[in-house]
Amino acid sequence: MLRFGLASAPVTLDPRFATDATSTRINRLLYARLVDFDERLMPTPALADWQRLSPTHYRFRLGNTGRDFHDGSRLTARDVKATYDFILDPANASPHRASLTLIERIEVIDGDTLDFHLSRADVLFPAYLVIGILPVQQMATGHAFSRDPLGSGPFRFRAWPDDGHLQLVRLRDGQALTFVRVSDPTVRVLKLLRGEVDLLQNDLSPELVHYLQNKQNKEGEGITVRRARGSNFTYLGFNLDDPQLADPAVRRAIAQAIDREAIVHYLMDGSARLASALLPPDHWAGNADLPLIAYDPQAARAALRAAGFTPDNPLRLHYKTSTDPFRVRLATVLQSQLREVGIEVDLLSYDWGTFYGDIKAGNFQMFSLSWVGIKTPDIFHYVFHSDAVPPRGANRGRFRDARTDALIEQATAASTLEAQAKLYRQLQARLLELLPYVPLWYEDHVLAAREGIVGYALSLDGNYDGLISVRRK
Repeated sequence: MLRFGLASAPVTLDPRFATDATSTRINRLLYARLVDFDERLMPTPALADWQRLSPTHYRFRLGNTGRDFHDGSRLTARDVKATYDFILDPANASPHRASLTLIERIEVIDGDTLDFHLSRADVLFPAYLVIGILPVQQMATGHAFSRDPLGSGPFRFRAWPDDGHLQLVRLRDGQALTFVRVSDPTVRVLKLLRGEVDLLQNDLSPELVHYLQNKQNKEGEGITVRRARGSNFTYLGFNLDDPQLADPAVRRAIAQAIDREAIVHYLMDGSARLASALLPPDHWAGNADLPLIAYDPQAARAALRAAGFTPDNPLRLHYKTSTDPFRVRLATVLQSQLREVGIEVDLLSYDWGTFYGDIKAGNFQMFSLSWVGIKTPDIFHYVFHSDAVPPRGANRGRFRDARTDALIEQATAASTLEAQAKLYRQLQARLLELLPYVPLWYEDHVLAAREGIVGYALSLDGNYDGLISVRRK
């Protein structure tokens, strides 16, 4: 038995409804999907390869890998069509429907082949087909996939007796795996040290990681700690309907007042790389030529003076964060750094539900969050287009810029990925100029494991695919 410690339990094991990170990562183990991504996050065949027969007509042919559902039935084109037809039906309220509404109809050619007909051209279309495929027969009977999943992935479901223990079995060798939910990170680390769990990934403060590294360096402690570069993007967000924050010069002054290198070095123990954009520079649509925002408190003070703020009339802002201890410490450091240039920040911390609800509702001036597991550049429409203000999207800062909208629309309509990438690079330069977000960093991933646990590879987006190959020596 291998035991994997989790900070939070999955919400659902039905990929048609899963949006939280834990559910999405576990569902990758249970279900196969048409398309996946390579190291540069380019779409690559998984269950199927494809041909673009016309700008609005794609043909997918299923291969031989991942074609056997865990009940012994064969995955066919009918199962693929049924899965996506369900998502596209507005009556089913799938959260993934919005990104797939360009699908006009799906036509099954034979058991191994199906065609997707689109209402408009989108050269990135295959990258949207990443939902795990479910069997049509069980869908027709209303099977409860959320608690009793049935897929064709490398693991099959065994049991979920309570929210704290989810049991799977690896198909290739029968290796049993239990996901153990332990909300408190300190308790999670103690369970690892006591041998009650075998692996932990992420959701640990820098202090706990440092503590485990010290254990690793002591003979007989039996702990291994590894880091790997990640793509999860942390940023400082603003409400641009606020008259003080509507001025790009004020937002730039805030950015120049933040010593990100010091935060990463001292607060995060070096476990992040500084960011200039939502997409990392090694993404196929990333912009490696973007400069980093320089720490320049003198320029920040000058910009604030030019905007009318003085020691007698300082810029005053509310900063919202969660009650997570690390996020509170980060907020305190930001508060101190901004105070150095004359910005007075009032910190407000809330439980996660209240905090996130306020952010989605636009009830904030300034906040910090992370985008997790971003793979495709269509995220820019969802986050920055003026028609994506909630509830239609995640433009929570109410950012509106005609040039940004035009670049997003031109990129979406581009006829090749090369042309699309060029436009998205221009877009990221525009966003760095206007700063609706202040890019902070991409956080590293951390794995802590018991001695003898080998073969687990950390991925760029933090998925759990390393469990496919991990073993006990």
